[in-house]
Amino acid sequence: MPDDTIPEALAALWREPAPTRRSGGLSRERIVAQAIQMADADGLGALSMAKLAQRMGCGTMSLYRHIANKDQLIAFMLSAAPGPPPVPTRGGNWRTALDGWASGLWEVYHRHPWILPASAASPPVDPGQLAWLDAGLAALGGTGMSERDKLAGVLAVLHFVRGAAALAIEAPTDVDGLDYPRLLRTVVDENRFPALVSALHSGAFDDGDESQVDAFRSGLNQLLDGLSLKL
Repeated sequence: MPDDTIPEALAALWREPAPTRRSGGLSRERIVAQAIQMADADGLGALSMAKLAQRMGCGTMSLYRHIANKDQLIAFMLSAAPGPPPVPTRGGNWRTALDGWASGLWEVYHRHPWILPASAASPPVDPGQLAWLDAGLAALGGTGMSERDKLAGVLAVLHFVRGAAALAIEAPTDVDGLDYPRLLRTVVDENRFPALVSALHSGAFDDGDESQVDAFRSGLNQLLDGLSLKL
């Protein structure tokens, strides 16, 4: 049981068992589930306690009997939305396990895009997100890597997945009516940015037949290749 120095939202998340108190058909779990659905559909900006109460057919004050404010609500959402991390196949190797972990995160971010901005400002401290971090570290458990190197490797994969997902979900495909590669070819000078021009001429910036998933898989494989050099 955490001490009284941590925020109430975290203290509530770490209590065992989780509270299931109901009043008027409401519970913290039901409220959080509805809030996740709202954020999935319209983003965190469209979520408010008043709109959530309206969706659930109750008064706003009824929600406050279970959840103190929107910040606490988001903390609960961040812990619940990812769900449990993938379980490694028995007898599988570290690369297969970490690949499955990264692919699972990719899917989480696409199911719940609001997690990316909501979790950007602070490291994971709730049970839900820490379960994923623990699973990532466990994937490297039999490698003989030091604990520091395991953490560095998992965080490198985490940051790659977050960045790749953010680009796939949020990045515009055109700027001022021009597709991005075409715009770059218009403004980039070979004398100033020779390496960038070489990449443009090779078609590296063009989507072609490569999907966002293919690009993610390619980048992840390169990262896992790099981690294998630590073994």
